[in-house]
Parts: sequence; structure tokens; C-alpha cells
Amino acid sequence: MFWVFLGWMSCVALVHAEIPADNIPRGLKCLKAAYPEHVCEIRPNALVWCDGTVMLYDDGVKKKSFADKLANPDLEDQMSQAYSREDESSWRPSPGDDPGRIRYQPFFQKLYGKDRSAVEKNVGTVHWMPNRTKRRLRVTRVNGVGDKLKAISNALATLPPATQTVAKKTAGGFYWRRIRGTNRLSMHSFGIAVDVAMSRADYWRWRGVRRYRNRVPIALVRLFESHGFIWGGRWYHYDTMHFEYRPELLVADCLKTP
Repeated sequence: MFWVFLGWMSCVALVHAEIPADNIPRGLKCLKAAYPEHVCEIRPNALVWCDGTVMLYDDGVKKKSFADKLANPDLEDQMSQAYSREDESSWRPSPGDDPGRIRYQPFFQKLYGKDRSAVEKNVGTVHWMPNRTKRRLRVTRVNGVGDKLKAISNALATLPPATQTVAKKTAGGFYWRRIRGTNRLSMHSFGIAVDVAMSRADYWRWRGVRRYRNRVPIALVRLFESHGFIWGGRWYHYDTMHFEYRPELLVADCLKTP
């Protein structure tokens, strides 16, 4: 019982770390702004869910390598890389710059479901580009992800025909699985990721991490980003067909400034 008490005290100490109350980390502010229906309070070292659950921001482990952050992240690690919306033709991700690939799994399990069954209860179907395809994408309804994807599908009709043609071929959506070569859950497991523009896809495992290439129209990328989805083409470990609902990285205060 004594050791349990000590463990509890350690947790309290981390939550109430010696940080001024008005000096809440920017990443926590962006998480609250992105998920206001789920996050009701933020503290100097914690996020408080609306059901009262307290989740630490910084686990206290210092000097993590990028590989450590991928394998054993906390919320601070998840928010440690700023997402960029640059679209200049000469732009390329810097080595190790993978905003969004570091994911604190308990956070997404709290949002979307702790296991496959829990996630699947909230999964619905979106008819993708109904005037041009018969494709269906299964995504979660939580946080309005399905509605946002439907809005993107409808808005594609305003883009040039060539861009619409590129966007037609899709895959992914909800699929409970681990990321290849890891024990980490894919974001497809939570129904918040889709693969689009498959005929123009480029992926670092196919081409090599240093041979970045993108053939996805930037107008399509911008459309997804305007609805809260980040793009895998912004990553050094690039995946240009991948779009993932991560609005916390698109809050203005957490974006990378050119």
C-alpha cells in the first residue's frame, strides 16, 4: 500500500509540476482548441477530459530520441513538431521532420475507442465523389470526421477536372491494424485516416526516405487541411496518399510559420 501511495504522489507531482499556472504549454492549448467537446480543462502539465479523467502532458522522461518518441511518446512529444502548410515547389521536409507521426495512443483511444469493437460502433460510410465513383470510405462519426470527409468530397466538384480525376482512386478508411514493422496502432484503426489519390502515391518505403517525391495536387492537399486533416506528404518519411484527421496540429498557434 505504501508503494501505491508513493506512485500516486509521483503522479500528482508531475501533474502539478513547478510551472506557473498561467504558463500552460502551447501544445495543450491547441489540444483544447481542437477538441472542445472532449477536453474541458488544461493545467500546466495535464489535460482534463470532460468526464474528469486527467492525462499527463509531460511524462518527465528527458532527452528522448526521435525513435523513443515514436515508440513511447507522451502528449508533449505528440505536439513537439509543428506542421507546415507551405506549398512552394521547392519545399521539402527536413530530416526527422514528421509532424503528426508521433502519436500518444491513449489519447486516441480515449477519443475514438479503446479497442476495435468500441471504435467500430461509431464508424459510418461516406460515398466518395458520388457523381464520379461508387467508392465508399468507412470513417468514424466522432468529432464529425465523416461529415468533414463528405464536405471534402462535395467540394472536390469545384476543383479542376484533372484534380478530380486524381482524387477518385481511394483506399483505407477504418481498418484495425498495426503500423507495418511496429507495435503501434495505425490511425486507420480509429477511422480517422484515408488514402486518396492512389494512382499518384509515393511512399518512403517504396522509394527510400531521401528520394522525396510528390505528385498529389496541392489544391487537394489544401482542401483536406481546411477540414482538419494533415497530409503525409509533409513528412520526411513521406506518404503522399495519406490524410489523417488531426486538427490539433492545424490550430494557428501550433502551425509552423514560414
